[in-house]
Amino acid sequence: MKKATATGKRSGSPKGKAGDSPARLIDARIKELGDWRGEMLARVRALIKQAVPEVVEEWKWRGVPVWEHAGILCTGETYKDVVKATFAKGASLPDPSGLFNASLEGNMRRAIDFRAGDKINEKAFKTLVRAAAALNASKKPKRK
Repeated sequence: MKKATATGKRSGSPKGKAGDSPARLIDARIKELGDWRGEMLARVRALIKQAVPEVVEEWKWRGVPVWEHAGILCTGETYKDVVKATFAKGASLPDPSGLFNASLEGNMRRAIDFRAGDKINEKAFKTLVRAAAALNASKKPKRK
């Protein structure tokens, strides 16, 4: 997989009814895309759920799928040329398989840009998701 950064606008968000669950909104986004990006987002979602079955799906920032477990694990943004899986604390995660190929300059986040035709290293991706969940779970909540 090549190193790349996302360019272009994020695709539009599905218009959900008030009270639609995040899972329904993510389903609608996948269907709305109707191309390789929808397939890729669906595959990323399935791998996240396999890696951390108790993951919670959210819909934030006016149309971004978010997967949480004791905090944000990653987001699933869709753009014209990429599907971007951004790991909130990616800079703190081991990445021996070199999956991270975007947002490499920051102190916190790291991302994986998937392009049309890319194959996901499923084992390495699930390992990364599990590591993100473990990192979130290891952080003690701050007392007020």
